[in-house]
Amino acid sequence: MSNFNLSGAAFLRRRFLRVIGTTAALWGLGSGASKAQPAAVKPEKALEHLPQLSQLPQLRIGYQKSAVNLVILKQQGVLEKRFPNTKITWAEFPAGPQLLEALSVGSLEFGLTGDSPPVFAQAAGKDLVYVGAEPPKPDSSAILVLNDSPLKTLADLKGRKIALQKGSSAHYLLVRAVEKAGLQWSDIQPIYLPPADARAAFERKSVDAWAIWDPFYAAIELAIKPRALATGRDLTSNNSFYLASRPLATQHPQVLAVLFEELTRADAFVQSNRKDVIKLISDFSGLDAGVVSLFIQRRPKSPVSPLSAATVADQQRVANAFLKLGLIPKPVTVAEIVWRPDGTRLAQLERK
Repeated sequence: MSNFNLSGAAFLRRRFLRVIGTTAALWGLGSGASKAQPAAVKPEKALEHLPQLSQLPQLRIGYQKSAVNLVILKQQGVLEKRFPNTKITWAEFPAGPQLLEALSVGSLEFGLTGDSPPVFAQAAGKDLVYVGAEPPKPDSSAILVLNDSPLKTLADLKGRKIALQKGSSAHYLLVRAVEKAGLQWSDIQPIYLPPADARAAFERKSVDAWAIWDPFYAAIELAIKPRALATGRDLTSNNSFYLASRPLATQHPQVLAVLFEELTRADAFVQSNRKDVIKLISDFSGLDAGVVSLFIQRRPKSPVSPLSAATVADQQRVANAFLKLGLIPKPVTVAEIVWRPDGTRLAQLERK
């Protein structure tokens, strides 16, 4: 934690060098591209051309209730202190698809979503960039049925109505669950609803099951004690991604370096100050402290870093699964919109 006591200039320099070195090493493991990547700009040279923090007039951040690290930064006012010359604004969204729509039309510069929303956004031609990732959270989502439901296994979903947010991480969870059950996507009836409407439909038995993530999962679990036919474990990594506008990624990489550092520090705070964190998130979200406690328990350590080659490959599998089912209109190559913090350009990997 000693880096947090460095002066501003020394801090930025050391952090950015570390980000560059880490990502270069990760991508050096191989990405499946048929041609070698161009040599990265030397860190010293890259730093010479970085804009000053004061040149970023505003930073608009999108978040959801599940974005724990961002919520901590918001509640503690950390970014406002780190960027005193930048207007920081925050906007809450019910799910990732809505957040990325705002980002793609220029209403945001930065935000966090699950695995599926960026795939749908890229397939729709939205202009955004993957810049960071948190570790997998497979226990933080589930396919739920009411406690008195006759459905006992994933195979029992055949012919049933399942509520989910279209294009959300729950969408891919359900895709994988259907596949594991030996069913076809056409065997089920997906009912596309945002989380609040999906919960209402679930409780009044208008749908047979609900694919959902925390904290909505924790809230319904404590309220009415549904059964989980499956969680993300053995189905999906349930990765979380930080996405940015192209101008932020390409013109202000040093801002992303500071964001990564502060988000990772926020996660360390979450791990070591559970009681304080539960109160912070509960006060912010209006969620019961018991709900917050439950979903925090299911959340592993979540430091933030640039995407590794393995994470990009995992995300490509998500995209391929949606394409195979005709749920996105065209193939996408995830790596084409992954930020490479080497001072030159985004990673552009050839399709096989």
